[in-house]
Amino acid sequence: MMSLDTQSTVSKSGYGLKLLLVTFCFSLLTACGGQSDANKKNGDEKKEEVAIPVRTTKVIRGDISAFYPSTTTLESEQEAAVVPKVGGVVEKYFVEEGEAVKAGDPLLQIETDRLRLELNRSESNLKKMRNELDRTRTLYERKLVSSDTYEKLKFEYDSLNASYELSKLELTFATVVAPIDGVISKRLIKVGNMVNTSETVYQITDFDPLHAVVYVPEKELNKIRLNQIARVQVDARSDGVFEGFVKRISPIVDANSGTFKVTIEVDDDQGLLKPGMFGRLVIIYDERTDTVLIDKKAIIAEDKAAWVFVAKDGRAEKRFIKTGYVNDSHMEVLEGLVDSDIVVNMGQNSLKDNSLLDIIDGPGKVDKPATEEASESEGDAEDNATAETGA
Repeated sequence: MMSLDTQSTVSKSGYGLKLLLVTFCFSLLTACGGQSDANKKNGDEKKEEVAIPVRTTKVIRGDISAFYPSTTTLESEQEAAVVPKVGGVVEKYFVEEGEAVKAGDPLLQIETDRLRLELNRSESNLKKMRNELDRTRTLYERKLVSSDTYEKLKFEYDSLNASYELSKLELTFATVVAPIDGVISKRLIKVGNMVNTSETVYQITDFDPLHAVVYVPEKELNKIRLNQIARVQVDARSDGVFEGFVKRISPIVDANSGTFKVTIEVDDDQGLLKPGMFGRLVIIYDERTDTVLIDKKAIIAEDKAAWVFVAKDGRAEKRFIKTGYVNDSHMEVLEGLVDSDIVVNMGQNSLKDNSLLDIIDGPGKVDKPATEEASESEGDAEDNATAETGA
């Protein structure tokens, strides 16, 4: 039989167990209720659609060209390495680097002492032979000498006369002259230097015209034609574009590189370009006028497909397009857009078809009322104040 103390202890334990079970059930119900409220709140948030901020631009009409781009180094049409025709010591030179010369202008003078002595000796021998030939001719006419003797003297006279003329020519060659019109690009001698007939003394470059030579892949062969317009821009004159035209096209394709040579003549009336300048050029082989153009930044391309997002009734419409020619800023659209379309050109990577748009700049932007803007500003201020208080 239990004692009274034992019954009291059991009663207290049962009461405590019941209290624990009630507390657990209450906590479970509260947790379930809180989770249900959270789920309900998340569901409401999912139903609220967020507008994506974008910028837009209009479809325009304009002209666009198709071109082949390349890089090149400018070259001169004519360039001459001046080599003296006689050897000797340089007595003086007349022109310096950077000076313009005409064909025939004197460039340098070689000492002529030896050449003058050679000329005098040739002249003396020629006079002596002329006198002897005259006497022999008189005797031959009188038939006092044989014809063989007379003919032999004539040959010797002709030989000495040729030596005399050669000495005169070498004396004139001592003054080295410019073979072409151009500008002195290099002076390779100094006074007192010994030069010979195989040594270059000057380099002359003709700056007019200048050529840009490019090597075009053979697949472009059917696009490049004579007299097509070309535009050249060089790094040293990046603020200007120089016009040119296709002057020559090589008739053969290099089997090793698979390219053919194209020579462009560049127009440079002001003399701003120099041979050796590095530049970029385009050869324009086709041009279309009054065609549909859009900002090329608006286009999204993947594999062989291209599309844009058109802003329509505040939403984004995904529109597949067929593209054509492209330049630095615009791309031609052959199919898929019309003149009245407004396309998204910034923020389009975040869009899907039928996304809600918030046009912050460009055509289609809706100006908010001043009261709405003020309330938004106040709301932002309250949010900032709450955040600061919470912090």
